[in-house]
Order: sequence, then structure tokens, then C-alpha cells
Amino acid sequence: MKLSSLLFCCGLLFAGMAQAKEAAPMAADVEVEKRMVAISEELRCLVCQNESLSGSHAELAQDLRREIRSMIAAGKTDKEILDFMVDRYGDFVRYRPPIKPTTWLLWGGPFLLLGGGVAALISFLRRRAKESAAPALSDEERRRAEALLDKTNS
Repeated sequence: MKLSSLLFCCGLLFAGMAQAKEAAPMAADVEVEKRMVAISEELRCLVCQNESLSGSHAELAQDLRREIRSMIAAGKTDKEILDFMVDRYGDFVRYRPPIKPTTWLLWGGPFLLLGGGVAALISFLRRRAKESAAPALSDEERRRAEALLDKTNS
């Protein structure tokens, strides 16, 4: 029984290795590759949107990384490359867009939502506290309650 389990596990391991793809080619120059990774970490994948350009496996991300490599090889600075990407795809492509009137909502939106949520929670808790407060008993109601309690205790 143990030998068959071991063979099965080995088969799974080798099957996974057979399906593995070859690593994507890096730039011939290590410095170019380091710059490309640093720049692409600042950019958002336009397909995945929650991944950086350097971590994405989408075809568009691969094309954009090739474009960045070619711009680096052409002697462009990091700022020029980032400006090119922003001009082409808008501020959305940057993970940290600049603070300007068109991006105020991007920067302030989470804080507005948090403030609204806290205000709604406080309002809900106050309303619930008012509703759950027991009304005061009148003297007549108190006497009847005491009489009922006395009957049950006797």
C-alpha cells in the first residue's frame, strides 16, 4: 500500500514538471532587467488591475515589459518611461497616482467611506440604545408587578 502511494506521488511530481513552462527570457543586461522590474513595480497591470506589471502573466503585461526594456535600451530615463505610460494609459496605470484634482477621489475616497461607515455605526448604536431602554414603570404598574412576584414566591 505504501509503495503504491509513493509511486503515485512521484507520478504527480513528474507530471507537474512535464507541464512546466520555460522561464521568460530576461534582458541580456542585468542592469536593464533590474530597472525594468523597478519601473514595472510602479505600474498596474491593465488586465489584472490588482497586480503589478512585473508580477502579471497577462500577454499585455509581457508586451509592456518588452516596451519598457526597449525604452531603457533607447536611453530613456525612468521618469520619461513612466510619463509615456501615463500619457498612453492615464493615471490609473500608476499604483500611486499623483495628487491632483482629477485623482482626489482616488486618494480621499477610502477615508470618506471609512468616515461614512463610522457615522452610520454610531447612528445605529445610538438608535438601538434608545429603543432598548426599558420604559420606567408607573407606581400602579410597580405595585402590580410586586404583587405578582409575591404570589409566585409564596
